[in-house]
Amino acid sequence: MAKQRNRRARRRDRKAGPGSGRRKPCPYCRDKIQHVDYKDVGMLRKFVSDRGKIRSRRITGACRRHQSQIARAVKRARELALLHYVAEERESRGRGDRGDRGDRGDRDR
Repeated sequence: MAKQRNRRARRRDRKAGPGSGRRKPCPYCRDKIQHVDYKDVGMLRKFVSDRGKIRSRRITGACRRHQSQIARAVKRARELALLHYVAEERESRGRGDRGDRGDRGDRDR
């Protein structure tokens, strides 16, 4: 029978990367918070991307129950103008302005 070597664990085997099976704990369950408050804008901003989209459970680490409460709270906060629907206007990200997408304002007819 062949002799087996005692191999060291490879670096990629040691780190907890994608597919490691370990989920982040829900921030609301960890702090034992029953209901998500729509007036807590500082906490809700963590669950909204810089473009204004509500982040998914996979990214936020929230449980199913709290994620649905977060979505409802973000929508209520937007309705009351506590949160923005979209991101604030920033400098262009190198994609150019809308004017260069075939603007036909300078064409004579």
